[in-house]
Amino acid sequence: MPIRSAIVNATNLQRSLDFYTEFLDARIVGKPTASRAVLDFLSGTVELRAVDGATASTWIPDDLQKGFRHIGFKVDAVDPRAEVLKAAEVPFHLDPLNAEGGVRICFFFDPDGTLLEFVEGDLHYATVLDPDGVARERAMGVPRRPRLDHIAVTVEDRGGTEQFYRERFNFSFIGTIEQPSDPRGFSIGYLKSGDMVLEVFTYEAAKQERAPQLDAPGFAYAELIGGVLAGLPRIAAVDGRPIYVDADGFIFAIGEG
Repeated sequence: MPIRSAIVNATNLQRSLDFYTEFLDARIVGKPTASRAVLDFLSGTVELRAVDGATASTWIPDDLQKGFRHIGFKVDAVDPRAEVLKAAEVPFHLDPLNAEGGVRICFFFDPDGTLLEFVEGDLHYATVLDPDGVARERAMGVPRRPRLDHIAVTVEDRGGTEQFYRERFNFSFIGTIEQPSDPRGFSIGYLKSGDMVLEVFTYEAAKQERAPQLDAPGFAYAELIGGVLAGLPRIAAVDGRPIYVDADGFIFAIGEG
């Protein structure tokens, strides 16, 4: 499972811990500390990391901004979970709807502005590129509680992204979904390795750059397993972990398998 964890910066660790355990049925791994808590989501973890909020985030909820876009969770049913969130006045980015590919989705924000998605159902790809990979994905079945399914990113060049993650982390595209009604020329490719997916957004429209931020509230970086390190652009270290960035500004650390 090359994607092991999504690291999310929290300005109030207990508040975020309560949010993910109450609304996303997260299971706490080990004993939380004043600076860190790890949450199990079946196929991967979300690691909450305490920050003071002094650094304002430059992330915006516009998918034309390159790099990280959202964290997706597969669920048994979107609507009843959305109703619970709405009753608690959790802010939504997109109300429940039926989306391209035959799935039902909704988007909402965690306490520090990280965009999260619930997805119900199996995707029916416009183009299947790896039938075995699609079969393995569907064999995972309906989760008993929210399962960490994907991290979405916007990129400039789908082919270059595929080559980077295939050569370094053994990802491969299993399928694509087209968005014919989107005037921006929107297409999605699904890079899969293990149980999780890197959901790759591409647009014909011009995109915005975002410089890496490690201490701003919200999503900070992903932890990937293994990988070929030679020539990777290292930008920093956090808690002893070297931090790298790809060509589109998506930030990740490398962990041991």
